[in-house]
Amino acid sequence: MYFGADYHPEHWVYPYAGTAENPEARWKHDIELMVAAGMNAVRMGEFIWGLCEPREGEYDFKWLGRVMDLMGEEHIKVVLGTPTAAPPIWLTQKHPEILPVDECGLPLSAGTRHACCLNSDLYWDYSKKIIRAMGEALGQHPQLIGWQIDNNVGFHSMMPCFNQETQRDWHAWLKAKYETLDRLNDMLGTRFWGQVVTDWALAPMPKAAPAPHNPALMLDWRRFCSDTIVAFVRMQADLLHELTPQAPVTTNLRVFGQQVDLFDMAGALDFASLNSNATIKSKSSENACELDFLRSLKKTGSKLPGGEEGFWVIEQKAGHVNWQEVNSLVRPGVVRLFTYQTVSRGANGVLYFFWRQPRIGPEKFYGGILSHDGRAENRVYKEICQIGQEFKRLAPVLQGTKVIAEACILFSHENDWALSLPRQPTKHFNLREHVQLFHSALHDRNIAVDFARPTDDLSKYKLVIAPSLSLLAGGEADALKLYVHNGGTLVATCNSGLVDEHQMAAETGFPHDWTDLFGLEVTEFDPLPLDEENHMAFKGAFHTSQQHTARIWCDVIEPKGCQILATFTKDFYAGHPAMTVHTFGAGKAVYIGTISQQGFYYDLVTWLRASCGLHSLLKVPDTVEVSMRQKGDTKVYFLLNHQPTPVRINFYKPMHDFLTERTFSGNYDLPPHGVLVLDEQAATVVPDVKVPETEIVSENK
Repeated sequence: MYFGADYHPEHWVYPYAGTAENPEARWKHDIELMVAAGMNAVRMGEFIWGLCEPREGEYDFKWLGRVMDLMGEEHIKVVLGTPTAAPPIWLTQKHPEILPVDECGLPLSAGTRHACCLNSDLYWDYSKKIIRAMGEALGQHPQLIGWQIDNNVGFHSMMPCFNQETQRDWHAWLKAKYETLDRLNDMLGTRFWGQVVTDWALAPMPKAAPAPHNPALMLDWRRFCSDTIVAFVRMQADLLHELTPQAPVTTNLRVFGQQVDLFDMAGALDFASLNSNATIKSKSSENACELDFLRSLKKTGSKLPGGEEGFWVIEQKAGHVNWQEVNSLVRPGVVRLFTYQTVSRGANGVLYFFWRQPRIGPEKFYGGILSHDGRAENRVYKEICQIGQEFKRLAPVLQGTKVIAEACILFSHENDWALSLPRQPTKHFNLREHVQLFHSALHDRNIAVDFARPTDDLSKYKLVIAPSLSLLAGGEADALKLYVHNGGTLVATCNSGLVDEHQMAAETGFPHDWTDLFGLEVTEFDPLPLDEENHMAFKGAFHTSQQHTARIWCDVIEPKGCQILATFTKDFYAGHPAMTVHTFGAGKAVYIGTISQQGFYYDLVTWLRASCGLHSLLKVPDTVEVSMRQKGDTKVYFLLNHQPTPVRINFYKPMHDFLTERTFSGNYDLPPHGVLVLDEQAATVVPDVKVPETEIVSENK
């Protein structure tokens, strides 16, 4: 397991550190502090192009080599970042045509990071030159264990870009996809408003316009932009594989916040890495959702430094950020708690951002492991030191283990993009929030969950949940029918199957291509204002803990063979189905025709757990998060208390904790933000019923 920090040695030379006589003196001291904290890896170099090539063709990697030499003296490995996220000023001055152009046709200024257009051939050429020079200079250094490609690639205004080179690539992309103008016009529905394309060169980019663009064209534009970003990353990966085949490549990804298909992106990488904001006022279930998604991008075939499979959190926040309205401090124990959450969900590497708060630049008040003074007497450094020592004990226990899930949530980036386009049935529907309702219910009941595309092999999962696949391609519908027919349980929801992959609405009833699977047809759908709600009345074997609302969206459902589990109680569709189940082949298809509050999804998981044979990892108080990593018969359980108060757990027989090497028996009070890492005998843990209700309620769950 690799444990370390994002280090920027270029920040810590004279006059910002060191002396006039020894400008680089701080580096050695930093490395000594890293060793004391138990670190064995750093990430460096993602913004140093202008320092390594101060003038065109004049390269200087010797200073970076000196840093790596010092790291080697203390056995610290290095992940180098390709510096293409920050083009040097001389490059943008010489070639202003590489700058991005916004949707109004205005070029954006140079002098900062991401001041480039990824469709620029010139930028690709210059990027290849700096990467090749860097790889040839440092690629065989014994400390190099991997590469990070670019940094937050596709963020800010890199994409979309509306210059002439992008227009050229856009037209080539459309021609490759549709082959003929007749097919383009048919599939995009350009007859609407008479915007028929008669020449490839006339196909519009969705620039600022007086009325909405064709949604089919806008969806293709999103696909094109994603393909552009992935192609840029793949270009770098191919070059780095040629130069340094021993060093795997990755890049830092933001789940649910990056306008790129992350499954496609992962296909260009040896392993996936997360840029995590876990400590910044997030709920534990939301962070767990991002970790589960990131882990799912490469379920097999990942190649980490050191040869293991899995993923890294390559940018874990060590302190507060600087981009919120109020950037509060991270409370004691929280960094440690969320670090263990990342590891518990499959991470085999954790690097913190920053090593030290910089004294210069836009991020100088961004929290780091060290504060501005660099004295290593601060609270965060001491907490990181504790984690580092614990990881040394834990690494052998976790080697070769991984997370195995029996439940899966489907997510399609194309569907997400389609739902973000203008003129939706309601602006109050949010796919991320809808997905989170299901994930939180599974997470809070300690059921492991993966994510997948609708066309992935789902045969290993007992339960598959498909929240609002509004854009449903024919191949996706067929794949999910096959999954159910072969014995799987599929849960789908309102706002499903409204359009196909070309943004065409169905003429065969909603959800299109699925009416036989669910044994019903949605004849109408009723988006509700935020201040209005309906309710559901349940029947049969679906037991509820409370009354459940129906909000945001209600489907008017005509049953055609399905069993009705719940009906709406109000409006003209009172008594009509709200929730159904239908036998299809050897499996079951469950349809939920509305959106409810979190309590409904807890009841849903309870019902599904019984009907699908799913089991929680452990029985613990509701506010304790449990994850498990396993290898063969070896099972390692993580118990995390996200409360600011203790939670009592009762051990019916002695249990071993790997972090402290202590054995517990009887009642144990897991302290605020406390962590236990237990062996497989921990399956005997049960909740102590004497715990006051106020101690197991938390805004973090």
